[in-house]
Amino acid sequence: MNPTRRRFIAGSAGLLAAPGLLTNALAQGNFPSKPIRIVVPYPAGGQTDGIARSFGDFLSRKLGQSVVVENKGGAGGTIGVAEVKRAAPDGYTILCTISSSLIQNRVTVKDLPYDPEKDFTYLTMTTSIGGPVVAAEKTGATNLKQFIEYSKKVDKLNWGAYGPGSTPHVLIETMARQYGLKVEVVQYRGEAAMFADLAAQQLDGASGSPAAAAPVIISGKGRIIAVVGDRLPAYPDVPTMTEQGAVGGSYETRAFAAFAVPAATPKEIVKKLSDTLIEAGTDPKVKQLLENYLIVGPLSFEATNARFKRDTEVMLAVLKEIGLKPE
Repeated sequence: MNPTRRRFIAGSAGLLAAPGLLTNALAQGNFPSKPIRIVVPYPAGGQTDGIARSFGDFLSRKLGQSVVVENKGGAGGTIGVAEVKRAAPDGYTILCTISSSLIQNRVTVKDLPYDPEKDFTYLTMTTSIGGPVVAAEKTGATNLKQFIEYSKKVDKLNWGAYGPGSTPHVLIETMARQYGLKVEVVQYRGEAAMFADLAAQQLDGASGSPAAAAPVIISGKGRIIAVVGDRLPAYPDVPTMTEQGAVGGSYETRAFAAFAVPAATPKEIVKKLSDTLIEAGTDPKVKQLLENYLIVGPLSFEATNARFKRDTEVMLAVLKEIGLKPE
């Protein structure tokens, strides 16, 4: 057998022994060759859903494939996140979720069906400037001091949150400890329903994203009394929680929305998706959405993973401090 023929047979045998390598290589080279889906573990209508759809539209235009957003709400985000964990690590299933499902759920959910640090690779994220704290019109409160005074006159506060350990849940638990409040936390599957009930005066207060809170504030059915994080450009005269005397790490945290894929996704696909999602930040439609939502980003791949690590450490410490446990 001549040397050329011998090398060909040997090479062919190697490919036959590991057909997955050839298939995987071809799949990466042609990626994407079919529709992509973005799973949002919360109902449609909220800020996370809006971010997913805006970035998904850019992905579709840039990559030449349709991108479908699927809302898989329930169980504080665990249903949707777990579904992405189980998905094939081929880049065709992307997670778009918020910090509570990736950080707070570690403390508040018993037997969490995923490991946020081991099961996913984070592509990019957006972060909020700050979040409004909104009191229902019926409270008569226009600032934090008045809201605390109101809370001392009622048997208990009805406060909205979107999942155990979510940002508004941590906020009110911290406030309750500092000011001695009696609170009933009403959990919702998303911000839209929460602020709808606040507008109907079924809640005394809630906090969340600027975009989701805007309609109830504009209508006058809810009044922004403080801000978690930095002052908001749309409400420059409203002081932050810290500026009004509140003390605690949760008053300085910023919510984020992260895009991620299963951890075993090939590096080449991770890079392509990450680069494209980051590039979306230059698109006029996406830029307008970010401005409307008062959020910053998308952050670079490196900055995203550094921020995720830092926020995890800070928030887990706060959750331990206020004594949250699985329900």
